[in-house]
Formats: sequence, structure tokens, C-alpha cells
Amino acid sequence: MNTLDSKQIKSPQDLKRLNIDELKEVCDGIRRRIIDVVENNGGHLASNLGTVELTVALHYVFDCPDDKFIFDVGHQAYTHKILTGRDEAFDGLRKNGGISGFPKPEESEYDAFPTGHASTSLSVALGLAEAAKRMEKNETEVAIIGDGALTGGMAYEALNAIGSEKLPVVIVLNDNNMSISKNVGAMSKYLTRLRISKKYSRMKTEIKRAVSIIPLFGDGALNLLDKGKRFLKRVVLSNKMFEEMGISYYGPFDGHDLGEMIEVFKQVKRKDGPKLVHLITDKGHGLKSATVDPEHSHGISSSDAPIGKDFSCVLGEFLHVAAERDKRITAVTAAMAIGTGLEKFALEHPDKFKDVGIAEEHAVTYCAALAAGGLKPYFAVYSTFLQRGFDQLLHDVGIGGYPVTFCIDRAGAVGADGVTHQGIFDLSYLMPIPGMTIMCPTDGTEFRQMLEFSLGFDRPLALRYPKSYFTERDHAPVVYGKWETIKQSKSNIYILCVGGRALDIAERAFDGGDANIVNARFVKPIDSDFLDSINRKGNIIVTIEDNVRIGGFGMSVLDYLTTCGNNVSFRALAHGDVYIDNRDIDEAFVMSGITEENLIKTVKSLE
Repeated sequence: MNTLDSKQIKSPQDLKRLNIDELKEVCDGIRRRIIDVVENNGGHLASNLGTVELTVALHYVFDCPDDKFIFDVGHQAYTHKILTGRDEAFDGLRKNGGISGFPKPEESEYDAFPTGHASTSLSVALGLAEAAKRMEKNETEVAIIGDGALTGGMAYEALNAIGSEKLPVVIVLNDNNMSISKNVGAMSKYLTRLRISKKYSRMKTEIKRAVSIIPLFGDGALNLLDKGKRFLKRVVLSNKMFEEMGISYYGPFDGHDLGEMIEVFKQVKRKDGPKLVHLITDKGHGLKSATVDPEHSHGISSSDAPIGKDFSCVLGEFLHVAAERDKRITAVTAAMAIGTGLEKFALEHPDKFKDVGIAEEHAVTYCAALAAGGLKPYFAVYSTFLQRGFDQLLHDVGIGGYPVTFCIDRAGAVGADGVTHQGIFDLSYLMPIPGMTIMCPTDGTEFRQMLEFSLGFDRPLALRYPKSYFTERDHAPVVYGKWETIKQSKSNIYILCVGGRALDIAERAFDGGDANIVNARFVKPIDSDFLDSINRKGNIIVTIEDNVRIGGFGMSVLDYLTTCGNNVSFRALAHGDVYIDNRDIDEAFVMSGITEENLIKTVKSLE
């Protein structure tokens, strides 16, 4: 077998008939397959190349789908998908009609649970194990979690429960010492000590063998060696965290040694209670560029993806300059320094940069405390991940009214990463927070203006933007709570737009036509003076936003108009009451009716 194809591996059962050499050839074929597809379609490259052998070994020993595999985050499940009858469909990775880049139960019985956010797998594994026990099913839950995801607080809550419940959960710790951004914190240091243990074990064995054969001296030397060994073990491996939590620890082992992993998994499968198998892997294994630079090979865009200008670059450049003149500025990220544009800031201002790891809840409260202490924190975070810190937004930032600036990246429809990563809910969960101000820039010029405004703003502030912008405009100065009229007309039609994409749609729809086009740069507070001025019988108002309709900007406008006595004809264009799993942003807008054609049709229906 020189290459892998769908005719040879249709299910994990096909692996069980192969010997070790053949399994290695399967791994080589899978690795080539992943590289070819990801370089064309985009996707998560380095993480999947690092887990090929690990996944093959798991499928060889365990019996999925009877045994449940839960991939933490889920972006490293490409090998799993290829091995479970989806090799042909893999050409459509991240494309409409193709397979998801993350586990998806609707897609296959082999995907036990939908995952897309970090640090969730251990809780899922424990829940499935408890359900299996109650339903009298004979199965094993296997959670595959990375060392980066293990920095998340939710993982520790689950570890505590797993250790006390004593159910047969297998935790596979995929330790590559590299999450999206460099791992930070005490857990990372602890794992570093554990990585030494394999070298320590080998060294101990070799020394003992050598000393034992020394004539007349061997026995005494061995006693002395034992004392030294115990001292060395206390120094090197003083922390037995997992064992003390009631979880049997095995490792670390070479995560690319198929034979060793298969034997380890066979032994672990026969043991009772919760177990943790610690594997050392190379992120990007088998592709030199991905191994050397795994951070920038984490997520790759497709070769035909539209190229715009990044809001994240604007953020990084602005904060870099602003920090030179304002010593209060502190940039905070949750393991996403590169994705949010803070990589240069981290290098130039290490004393003003904090990466808290995969711990968004902690990051929000930490920023609140920084602000309470007199600093000016900017938390750069993807919209989908800020969801995890809602209680902290409401309780720790909102009640105190602390001046934290949330730079919410990847807001709105995001395309290829699929349903778990869509940023279409942030307006709806931010709007109810008393005292929260929400601004949405349309382009880099306006974003810089808003960031400059934020420096002197002393209340909670959210700046919400997608990854890219395509149109650059001149803008009026930012005035608190005031909107900007982009196109003024004597028409009775008013199009209120949130963000650059909405504004682009309105401008294309009425290119040469007659309508007032407004940049609703403040989503909260809304421009009540402007709404009062147009709340007259016969006027038409249509709002456009890249957010779900429920709880969004349009509903806020309608609520105000209704409270004041609604005299206008009103419609809101937004995403519906559904989860979006469209892999293309433009097509997601089409499916939701957020298009110039539907805008024109909507206006005509109101005339």
C-alpha cells in the first residue's frame, strides 16, 4: 500500500487487518492527503499533521463509533474523518456541500459530539460515560485534548469531576507545547516538567544497568543510586497532579511512534477507572514549513478566498503607537495574539501585553480589575469566543462600569470554519448589558477614529468588526451616540447600516437610486435624535446588520420607534433564528436575505 484511497480504507475496521508497516504507510498517505486538500481549500494544517499517528492508533485499538472519540476544539479531526468513510468527501473540506472542518454528528455516526471551542471535551466525555453507565452500554469515552486546551478553566472543572466519578474515561493529552499562540501559565510549565520524565526514565535504566555490572562495587552503588534517584525524581517530577485527582497517569510517550502508542492504548483499555495518556507530538509533523512555523500554519485560507484589508492589522498598529504615549494601555488576548493582530505589540511592548491562555472568562474579569486599578485594557478576542465570558461581561465589567475596551474580531458570518465559529450573536448578548457602548467600524479609517475615541472613553466599550473590509471611505468625526449619513437625499427611504458589508450592500442597491444611506456606527446607544427626526408617517426605514435578528440592532430601533409611537414602515434585514453553517460568507448573506436584491424588494414592498 503506497497511497491511501477510499477503496482501501472505508472504515476503521479496515485498519485492524494491517500490520505496523502497513499502518505507517497509511499514515504517510493520510498526511499527503491532508496537505493537498488544505493547501487548496484552506483549513487547519499543523494541528492535523501532528495527530495522524495518534488518531490511527486510537482507531486501531478502540471500536469507534461504539467507543466515543471527542476531539477537543475539533479542528484536528481530519485524520478521523478520512478514516471513517469520508475520504472522497474530504475534497470538499470547508466548502458548501462538503464536510465540515470540525466534528459534526449530522455528518457521521463516528462524530460523537459537535465541537469547535476549546476545553470542552472532558466534560463531554464524562457526560457520555455517565449516560452509558445508566443505559448499561459497554463503551469507552476517549477525549483527545491538547496542552493548549488544557489551560482552559473548564477542563479543570471536568478533571475534578472525572477523578471523583471513577468512570472509564480515557484522556489522551496531545502535548505539542504549541497552541495557536505559545502556551502560557503554570500548566504549561508543569507539562514541560513531565516531558523530561521519559528522558529521566531512560537515563535511570541505563545508569542502573551500567553500575550493576561493576565488580564488588555494584550493590553499594545501587543503594546510593536509589537515594539519588529518589532525590532526582522529587526535583524533576515533584508534581503528580493527575494522580492526586484520582486519574491514573501514563507517559509521556512518543506520539508519532505507532507501535508504542498501540501497545499503550491496549494496556490502558483493559484498566478500570479514569486514565490519562500523555503523548508528545510535533505540530506540523511531516511538513517542514508547518513544523518550523506551526503558529502561522495553524489556519490556512483557501487559495481562492477574497483578499481584503484586515481590521486586526489596524488594531495592532494603532495600539503599538498609542502605547508609546499612554502608559495605561494593556493589550490582552486569550491565546490568539496572531489572529487578533497583537503579535508585533507583544514583541514591542512585552510589559503591556498579557496572553492569559484559553481562558476567556478569566480574561474579561482580569481586564475589569486592570481597569479598576487605573489601567486601560483592550481585550482582543473573536466574537465566537467572547460568548464564553458573558457572565463576566455582565457581572464583573458591567455592574462596575469599568472602562474595558473589547475589540471583537471575526464578528458576523465567518464562512469556512462553520457553525461553531459564526460571530452572529454578539450584538444580541452585548445589547442588554446596562452601560455598554457598542460601535461598529465600516473600514480601517473609521476603526482608527473609534480607537482614538476609546482612549478618552471611561465606560465599557465594544468595537465589533469582521475579519476584513474592502471599501475605504472618508468619515465624519466620531461623536458619541451619533450616526453618519453617507448618502443624503430628499427621499422618504432610510437605510440604516451596521458595518461595512451592510453599507456596501446599500450603496450597490441604490447606486444611482434615491435613498438616504446611514452608517449606524453606534449600535448602542442608538441615535435617538436622528430617529425622532425621521419618525414621520410615510417614511420607510430598513436596517441591515450581520447579526441575528432577535436582540439585534433592528429590533432595538423598532423598540425605540414603538415606544415613541411608530409612524414609519419598518423592516430589519438580519440573520434568522437559525445556526449558520454556510462555508461562504457571501452565500450566507444570500441565504439570510441580506442582499441588494432583497433590500430593493423589501423597500418596494413597503412603498
